Amino acid sequence: MTDERIINLEIKFAHQDDFLEQLNQVVTKQQKTIERLEKEILDLKRNVNGGGGVDANRTAADDKPPHY
Repeated sequence: MTDERIINLEIKFAHQDDFLEQLNQVVTKQQKTIERLEKEILDLKRNVNGGGGVDANRTAADDKPPHY
């Protein structure tokens, strides 16, 4: 009976170890996504606040109408 219990515990441990590795991969991917989105938000804020560089100096007269 004890050998069977040890085997069952080893199986459970192996499954938990695999699950934790999968969970770690998901969390790592989510963190990278969060960092990318934060950077995009900062870039958008800079563009809205006039810190967009060349595009910040553009006016409506600089744009050609769609039929040109």
